[in-house]
Amino acid sequence: MVFTAKELGRDEHFLSAILQSAHELMAIYSENPRIASIMAAQQRWLMAHSGFSLSLGYPDEPTPGLYGSRFVDFAVKHGIASRNTAAAFLKEMLAYKFIQPVPQSSDRRITLLEPTELTREYMMRWIHTHLVVLDTLDGGDRMAQVAINPEAIWRMHPIIAKRIMDSDILRNPGVTFSLFNWATSGGVVMDYLISRITSVDFAADKILIGPLSMKVMQSQFMISRTHLKRLFKRAAEFGSVGWAGAPGKSSFWLSHTFVSEYWNYQAEKYAMIDAVSAAVLNIPDRLDERSHATSTLTA
Repeated sequence: MVFTAKELGRDEHFLSAILQSAHELMAIYSENPRIASIMAAQQRWLMAHSGFSLSLGYPDEPTPGLYGSRFVDFAVKHGIASRNTAAAFLKEMLAYKFIQPVPQSSDRRITLLEPTELTREYMMRWIHTHLVVLDTLDGGDRMAQVAINPEAIWRMHPIIAKRIMDSDILRNPGVTFSLFNWATSGGVVMDYLISRITSVDFAADKILIGPLSMKVMQSQFMISRTHLKRLFKRAAEFGSVGWAGAPGKSSFWLSHTFVSEYWNYQAEKYAMIDAVSAAVLNIPDRLDERSHATSTLTA
């Protein structure tokens, strides 16, 4: 039995798990800020998943294959980006060697493209991070099965990508979440803020995360001071973030509403990935294992 978003959205163990996964994402960002920038804003994140899934074989598409016109048409059709933005993104991915021309393409009329080994590695880690969290929650063996059959990851991804494209919750998660997630490098800033949470008092309106260094965030996430200040100012106007005392010299807080938006978004995404992994890995009903894992966690 796969997790539902509703189950995860009320499971305090899941909140602890996604806080840990936020730390893992921070590690990935630190290793390669350039590739992190692709996943750090909603539009770029959607385009990255689109291109990767087209290369593997997006569901309902006649044949696998990533090339310029197909990618641009896909981005426009799914309301992700304009033609110019999608074309510029693809050129950027080529320039940074995140994708490359397929050698000896069978069709000389088009230039087929494929993810490089580096891109495949990071996409694999992205999926692994989610499977590890799910295994932690119910004592499952998703990662063990993937270790036996690594190619299963590439069967999962196109289905995950399609479900992301079709999900209104993931495309429109909430006011503050969207503010960060649609801003350049805003998604990674949001993950960083969430990763700073050490505990949550569910009766409190605000969650303290300690002092923040704007200088560190600018450097680590390749974001300008002006852009970062504008982002925080807008979030503060929503009542979603702020300083407990003197700005820059006191503890920073996140509103309970903001954290709930993040939590619910992650619950939807993890439930989606769990359903796909169960189908691809052919995992039987896990109700008994989950009950045992839950009793162990709460003992």
